[in-house]
Amino acid sequence: MKSLKFLSAATLAAVMLASCSSKNAPTTPKPDPGNSSTVDIKGNISSNQTWTKDKTYRLRGYVYVENGTTLTIEPGTKIVSNKDSAGVLIIYKGAKLMAKGTASNPIVFTSAEKQPAPGDLGGVVLVGKATGNGNHGVLEGGVDAAHSAFGGTDDADNSGVLQYVRIEYAGKAVNPGDEVNGLSLYAVGKGTTIDHIQVTRGLDDAYEFFGGAVECKYLIAYNCADDDFDMDDGYHGKIQFAVSVKDPKFTDAKTGGDLSNNFEVDNTNGKISYATTPITHPILSNFTAIGPNNATGTSTDYGYNMRFRRGSQVVLANSVVLGGQKAGLVVENGETQVGYAEGKSMFYNSLMNSVTTPFYAKDGGKLYSGTVNLDSLTNATLQTLTTTGYKTQLLASADAAGLTDPFNNAKPNLIPKSGSLALSTAGKFDVSDLNNQFFTHTSYVGAFDGTNDWTQGWTAWNM
Repeated sequence: MKSLKFLSAATLAAVMLASCSSKNAPTTPKPDPGNSSTVDIKGNISSNQTWTKDKTYRLRGYVYVENGTTLTIEPGTKIVSNKDSAGVLIIYKGAKLMAKGTASNPIVFTSAEKQPAPGDLGGVVLVGKATGNGNHGVLEGGVDAAHSAFGGTDDADNSGVLQYVRIEYAGKAVNPGDEVNGLSLYAVGKGTTIDHIQVTRGLDDAYEFFGGAVECKYLIAYNCADDDFDMDDGYHGKIQFAVSVKDPKFTDAKTGGDLSNNFEVDNTNGKISYATTPITHPILSNFTAIGPNNATGTSTDYGYNMRFRRGSQVVLANSVVLGGQKAGLVVENGETQVGYAEGKSMFYNSLMNSVTTPFYAKDGGKLYSGTVNLDSLTNATLQTLTTTGYKTQLLASADAAGLTDPFNNAKPNLIPKSGSLALSTAGKFDVSDLNNQFFTHTSYVGAFDGTNDWTQGWTAWNM
């Protein structure tokens, strides 16, 4: 450094400027010398990077994008993982992931194995600064202590953009109940843009929302082993236009009476009070959810289309929900049942058919609150409340909804037929927060309008 005193003032300023700016200048990782097209990614990313579509990026173990850093991924880029390390990409608090794929050039996270299997990839994790209720103290899945905290007070927090992204063969089980999901969203704020995502053949949940207020559209969960849409820790965001399709033969290892469901929504896990605020209160509309429908070889670990429990308050509206194995709608625990009876939670203006027990009031008790005074909520009273008060239609058969081929798992066709009940049942956006400007008002229920298939071009099936 002594030689700097001989430089001109202008030259010295230029050197210092270059030194300061290089930390945040976008860079592209260098390829592995052994393979000019594959780049190994490991450890911490603390300066801005751009991953380009002319290379393949291989995640080696846990990769952390640090606070203040932006990772940009070009359309058409492939990110892979081998089963020996099950790579996990974690976008930590204050960092951003700018993954803007397109319908013709999606960004794909997948297995690098010749014979891919669930768990080859760990998953994608976004960590934000939005509010939650503290149900989980740290991130699940073996994340290091320096990156384990999540959440804050900023519901408008922005973790970046994910558009036209596929996440395949994900899931990392560190311990029972301690896993990485396909897409994990920890206290992610509504400044984040998430749309056109497909999570396929995951070993655990497709999507799990741990608190936060993020708003999403056009999500697909396809053939994942546990729950497709798992929400807890006070998640209070919105989702519209989404698909959940189950492989009848594929579930993960179960402990403690767990089951695989299309939806599993909790407020807390019971270690803290079910009444802890903020309450898990997602507002969901225009889902098409397909359960096993008692297909040959259906796993005994399949449970319900919808499991609302542990004090959660869920609004699921304008949807088509078919093929629940052990039950269709389960409203579980007295605290959850009070919220459902009061209209804080509801399965609204939708179509449903299940294999058995369409309405199941589970593990209830005496219900007393300011507006509800019931000895208990029975299956019969839950059915009456839902079909009469909340305007949902219980169908005599799954075919009555009029979807084209929903139970063809290899190539499900969820488009409603012309003249079908799904098309002729107008969406209703007149309760709770469904009148919010986030929601597109539809003349139909379910995820599709009968004409436009928003899955075309960027998705992958028969996996």
